[in-house]
Amino acid sequence: MRVVIQRVSQASVAVNGSITGSIGVGLLILVGFEHTDTDEDLEWMVGKITRLRIFNDTEGVMNLSVMDVDGQILVVSQFTLHAKTKKGNRPSYVQAAPPDIAIPLYEKFMSMLEDITGKRVERGIFGAMMDVNLINSGPVTIIIDSKNKDL
Repeated sequence: MRVVIQRVSQASVAVNGSITGSIGVGLLILVGFEHTDTDEDLEWMVGKITRLRIFNDTEGVMNLSVMDVDGQILVVSQFTLHAKTKKGNRPSYVQAAPPDIAIPLYEKFMSMLEDITGKRVERGIFGAMMDVNLINSGPVTIIIDSKNKDL
């Protein structure tokens, strides 16, 4: 499981010109799943995301989590996060989970985030062509991979 987390002052996702999810201050999370991802990966990632201290405190130091600032979360599925570019110029996506594996993981991931935050998680539409708009605050962008916890 791989995520790209962006601290935003606002973000939205649209499909065919219609907004499916929109937030103010919070986190835009692009998420991609591998066929080997498990509930353990989901639990670890949700804990990491909700405790990640990337919002400024009163001293201007990144010392607060999305929960501390009462922020919102927007999740967008993105299988291309698992692109392999070692050979040639056309990325390979063989590591990305097929929809029958990825969709249940995606749904469970959002449900777990909602359970922990107590808030609705805004979202895109899995597998759709989406337009994502955001104002990256900072900019702050963090990449986390559940298979490489040292990053």
